[in-house]
Amino acid sequence: MSLETQIEKTEQLIGHARALREEFHHDPSRPIYHFLPPWSWMNDINGAIFWQGRYHIFYQHNPDGGYWKWMQWGHASSVDLVHWVHHPIALTPTLDGPDRDGCFSGGAFVNKEGIPTFIYHGVPDGTCIATSEDDLLRHWTKHPANPVIRVPKPNDPGYGQYVVYDPCAWVEGDTYYALIGNRVPGMSGDGTSLFASPDLVDWTYVGPFYRSDRRWTEADEDCAVPDFFPLGNKHMLLFCSHLQGTQYYLGQLTGGGYVPELHGWMSWPGGQLGGPRALLDGTGRRIFFDWIRELRGVDRERASGWSGVMTLPRTLSLSEDGTLRIDPVPELNVLRMNPRSRRDVRLTADSELILEEVQGECLELAMEIHPEDSRACGVRVRCSPDGAERTAVVYDTSARTLNVDLSQSTLDPGIRYHYYRNLNALERLPEEARTVQAQAAPFALADGEALQLRLFLDRSVLEVFANGRQCITQRIYPTRPDSVGVRLFSRGGGIHVRSIEAWDMAPTHD
Repeated sequence: MSLETQIEKTEQLIGHARALREEFHHDPSRPIYHFLPPWSWMNDINGAIFWQGRYHIFYQHNPDGGYWKWMQWGHASSVDLVHWVHHPIALTPTLDGPDRDGCFSGGAFVNKEGIPTFIYHGVPDGTCIATSEDDLLRHWTKHPANPVIRVPKPNDPGYGQYVVYDPCAWVEGDTYYALIGNRVPGMSGDGTSLFASPDLVDWTYVGPFYRSDRRWTEADEDCAVPDFFPLGNKHMLLFCSHLQGTQYYLGQLTGGGYVPELHGWMSWPGGQLGGPRALLDGTGRRIFFDWIRELRGVDRERASGWSGVMTLPRTLSLSEDGTLRIDPVPELNVLRMNPRSRRDVRLTADSELILEEVQGECLELAMEIHPEDSRACGVRVRCSPDGAERTAVVYDTSARTLNVDLSQSTLDPGIRYHYYRNLNALERLPEEARTVQAQAAPFALADGEALQLRLFLDRSVLEVFANGRQCITQRIYPTRPDSVGVRLFSRGGGIHVRSIEAWDMAPTHD
């Protein structure tokens, strides 16, 4: 190629890059401080690992556009959990290899030799291993023995005993353990199988890892993208059901397997979480990440040039009563700008207060509300002046729930036709259930306890934390540029808003 031809080609690429950047900059739905790839599709958070002072996330990514096509592992790292550096693709299919049709989900861990290691599902052949001896984890070497756990075919050992699918792994003593597959043949409900190995190459099927219980999950759910780790004096199994979204168990690891003692959801009907992963950082914190799905429809996503967002990083810990505590990482405070606050605001029954000084599409709100004798109370965000568009965060004292009311979040009829968690589940619902009105999570205040809300609003993303005990994540797509108002409200009785603080949030990417 001549120098003149190279110049022409480079200048064309520059023009295209500038045009795409401008499109993204003016896209009213594209978040500005949540992590997302430079362009194109992302979904599950795969490996998440703290290595040499940096937080690394890997995620399902199709850098060429499209949808579920030749899946690869994107890669980004951060020193502060807020600002992320994009790195080259970490895993890409090998044309004649066991992952030739895609590098699908898996996990990251440090092996017995102290080397960062991937375990992932290679389509079509099975479980694969890769390692990196690069301090920035940019270069990965696939193991020559891949697939180390093969998808069993009829008449193969293991056929009908286990399913080979999204794996995770950990080291215990001299043994590697892995959870393989999202179902256990012959068992009802979610499940996964336990394997053991001395060397990451020769794996032995141990058996089902735990037994699913109909008190907690439905018979046709699965245990996709599992992640397993100690949390306080318990062990946590984090997973995604293709039917219901992100969930978890807390329980005990015994010689006979895992015994769940408590089950919880991180996404309720109408929610969009669906690909979780956690890491242990250098200070001993367990940091959680998840994929937030879209609601726009595949064609709109492709036309926009991007799809999928990661949650803000959260810390997971155990409360004194053994339940899960969920908090946004304090590092996010660095993004706060233009602080505003009010103190001792009282609302009478069935009233609303417009916070004239608090407007925006990218905000953090922190408030302490005493519900007093109200039936329900909370805050509305992304409000248009006439109220035609608005999204309400509601604490319902009688139902003992924390809700995100979507009934007037958008005027876009396409968004209202909700996918209900995944692309296939919508067809299973009756017609009257296909428009989601609210995502509701169980939540109750103790006698005399104040409602402590932290809201992170980032254009089409809303994350709501309540008293460190509950968190709801929601996608919203207001259509009007004047849908930026914030309003407090009370229903059925008065409330005392002890304090409300607001900040504009600084962008972390273009």
